[in-house]
Amino acid sequence: MRASPMSRFAAVLFDLDGTLLDTAPDLGAAVNHVLQAQGQAPLAEAHIRRIASDGALGLLKAGFGEEQLAQLDTPALRQALLDHYAAHLYEGTRPYPGMAEFIAWLNRHAIPWGIVTNKPAFLTEPLMAQVAELPGCGVIVSADTLPVRKPHPDPLLYACHQLAVAPEKCLYVGDHVRDIEAGRAAGMQTAIAGWGYLDPDESLSDWQADHCFADVPSLHHWLCQPC
Repeated sequence: MRASPMSRFAAVLFDLDGTLLDTAPDLGAAVNHVLQAQGQAPLAEAHIRRIASDGALGLLKAGFGEEQLAQLDTPALRQALLDHYAAHLYEGTRPYPGMAEFIAWLNRHAIPWGIVTNKPAFLTEPLMAQVAELPGCGVIVSADTLPVRKPHPDPLLYACHQLAVAPEKCLYVGDHVRDIEAGRAAGMQTAIAGWGYLDPDESLSDWQADHCFADVPSLHHWLCQPC
């Protein structure tokens, strides 16, 4: 009898923004709130989705331009963005289509899952506390959980330790090259979340991920199939 792919993984770890959750609506609302308060034009949704993984500073650079932003009080603008975002974490944000079903499948099969993100804990933890559709998260490693963050492998290795699984038995799913770099450095199998915040100009083959999936159901289907 052939083993099913699910038996190859003792756990599945996810990046958060652009992988587990579509957070672009609320991140975009936060940066546009700051831009409009400064008399600037808002960013278009499509632009926000391309840069949503770049964090608050990346969003501000896109909105103001690096040269103009350098002449402003960047820390104050960043704090204003974060304050607005923290107050509206789960308004437009939702799990990606198929993610609730996939997480339910992992839970049914007693395959632990967790999150390794470069989002700070003061945003990650209250956000996930509101996501009732995705119960059973076994570990959350945020940007400030450890002294280092992705692409360093330590956050992923820490998550495996917390879940009591070997890194080589873990799949890490993310939508940024740093996710794949971190996963590979940790000795995990890696998968590109093709549904996430990908720059259309990037060559995904250069990331050297083990797998790439167009949407969550494709990932779910692959894990359900015999190898």
